[in-house]
Formats: sequence, C-alpha cells, structure tokens
Amino acid sequence: MANIEEYIPIVGQPIIDDLRLLAEKLKGKVIQQVNSTAVGGGVAEILSRMVPLLKELGIDTRWDVIKGGEQFFEVTKKIHNALHGRPEEITQQDFDIFMETSQKNIEALDIYGDIVFVHDPQPIALIKKRSGNKWIWRCHIDVSNPNQRVWGFLENFMTNYDSAVFSSPGFSQRLPIRQFLISPSIDPLSDKNRELPQEIIDSVLRKYNIKKDKPIITQISRFDRLKDPVGVIEAYKQVKKYFDCQLILAGGSAADDPESGHVLEEVKTRSGHDKDIHILLLPQDDIVVNALQRASDVIVQKSLKEGFGLTVAEALWKAKPVVASNVGGIPLQIKHKYSGLLCHSIDGASFAIKQFLANPGYAKKLGENGREHIRNNFLIMRHIREYMLLFLSLYHREDIIYL
Repeated sequence: MANIEEYIPIVGQPIIDDLRLLAEKLKGKVIQQVNSTAVGGGVAEILSRMVPLLKELGIDTRWDVIKGGEQFFEVTKKIHNALHGRPEEITQQDFDIFMETSQKNIEALDIYGDIVFVHDPQPIALIKKRSGNKWIWRCHIDVSNPNQRVWGFLENFMTNYDSAVFSSPGFSQRLPIRQFLISPSIDPLSDKNRELPQEIIDSVLRKYNIKKDKPIITQISRFDRLKDPVGVIEAYKQVKKYFDCQLILAGGSAADDPESGHVLEEVKTRSGHDKDIHILLLPQDDIVVNALQRASDVIVQKSLKEGFGLTVAEALWKAKPVVASNVGGIPLQIKHKYSGLLCHSIDGASFAIKQFLANPGYAKKLGENGREHIRNNFLIMRHIREYMLLFLSLYHREDIIYL
C-alpha cells in the first residue's frame, strides 16, 4: 500500500496539505464503513484503498462486512436489477428474506462508529440500530429510473439517514434528507493502475495464450447482464469483417452476485468456436487486469446501466482509447470525441471501435486527453477530500460546504 507522500508527484503537494488540514478537524471521530462483500466489485475495491489512506491521515476508519446466505444475495441481486430499471418480479417473500437477514445483521454487527457509512442496498436496514451517531447512505448504482415498489421499500430506511450520496446528478431522487454528489475514484498507485514493466505485460499475455499479432479489443468487468458482454461479442463480430482483431472478455465475480455463473455460460455459448475470442474468468489479481488493459488497443465498456464504471477510469488513466455506453456515470468520464467515444447501441460500439483501429493517431490523442481528465477529476485524493468534507458537514449543518 502506497503512503500519502508517494501521491505528491501525481496530485501535487497542496492537495496533500489540504487533506492533512481536513483530517485534523476529524481527529477523535471513528468512521465505520459497512458493505456486503470484502472482495469483488467497485465498492470493495475503493474501500480497500481508501481505509488505509484515511488511517494514515490520522482518521480512525474501520470496515465491516455484513453476512448473508445464498437466498439473501439472490434477493439483493434482484433488488439491484430492479433499481437499475430492469423488469424483476419482487415478491413479498423476497422482502421478507431481505428483512430476516437484515435483522440478523442488526443483532450481530457491532455499531461503534461516530459516523456509520453504509454502502448500497444490502446493509441499508442497519439504520434501525441508530442511537445518537451520524449515518450516511452511499448509493453506488444507477437509480435514475428505479422500480418504484423497490425504491419505496428502501426509502423507508433512507429517510432515517442524515445524508445520501450519489455518483451522478441524474441519480438524485426527491428525499427529505440532504443529498451529495460524489463520484467514485481510482487509486493510481494500486496494482491495478500503477505503471508496469513490459516483461510483466508480456508474461500475462503468455499465461493466457494471447498473441499480439492482431489488435486487441478488451472489456473487463464482472460477468453481469448489465455489462452486456454478449453485446460486446456482437460488436466485435461486426468489426471483425473489416479488421482482423481479437477480443478479450475478462472479469471475475463478486460474493454478492449469484448470477455471474449463468452469464458466463451465455457468453461462452455466444462466442462459439472463435479462437480470437478469449474469455477469462480471472482470480482476484489486479496485476493481471492492469496488464490486459495496457496490452489492449481499444477498451470497451458496453454497459446497459452503470453506476459509475471504474473500469472506464482505469482504462483512461492508462491513456487507452475507450468506447463506452452513454449511461450512468460514464459520461462524467468520457466527453465524446475528446476523452473517448460514447455509444448507444451495438452498431454504435462497432463503428467507434473501427474509428479507433483505422486512425491510431486519433486513438492516441483521445487516450492522452482521457488520462488528464482522470488525473484532474477521478483520483482517490479528490475522493478522500470530498468524503472528509461530507463527514464535517454532519456536524456543521448550518455551514455551506462545497464538495
């Protein structure tokens, strides 16, 4: 884990000084982060980097994970999909299963934080354990068009929090509590994002039997229908008619996502016997992800819905040309034809990929623009600063605090 000083060449000394000043004002406060999984997915990834850095700044920050069985996570996956606007049949039994597991966590989990920071719907009912401390609910998913029945169920808990945090302006809903816009971030010094020597990149390609004899198009994400890996295969097949290229679909699964195995099988079936399609179920190995992104000629994120899309920020940080869907938090990262290309369909994705493959200079320029956009807006130091301002705002409700 990098220490604070190592970020100075990337973000500058004044940013680090600012963080230390804010941290002084939070001395003595305990921040308790709570989510549903310790590995897999963007929330766990962010917390694994942020918690140690907050501790180094002198803020007592701890991280707890709720427990849940297979039925609970099947229900929370349905809730996740429904909040994204996908058709899902949520029954009263589903809500009962959610509440049964939530009650067990309410009874079992020690709530000790001066500020309890709850991430996403899975642990939202913990607010029932509130007693004199401050509570924040952080929504990492796209709730611009949620299933109203599910949203209403969750809203009963939300309204008891002090504040809610969303990743994009379009996700905000009418609530009787204060709302904040704070985008997620990447850590430029993590194994997933730090510079890699060419020999490591080459060794990863050899390990997965991937040759550099033709352009590489890559999407890295969980095997989730909302990431549309089948749509990526369709776009690749259109591109293949004009450019002899290869496709990498790589990712893992999260402990709270029971659908990923089914989606992986769908992807394998749709890929057929195309030897230029590499489907990689990766272990939790960030160096491998880093190497695959750096080896790629074009990176795709063809999500149907997206809370933010950290894989887009990761690719842009590596100055890669990115084609991504115009959904969720992705347009915050990609300004069309400046820091990448946005698309709305399979045809649009294939057209954008062909543009990059046909114009390497154009691809390179947009990749460079993308890296600077991430440097200025979506690195972890900015994220930490905004969270610390949020924490302080809980104790200074009459002050105007600009995030």
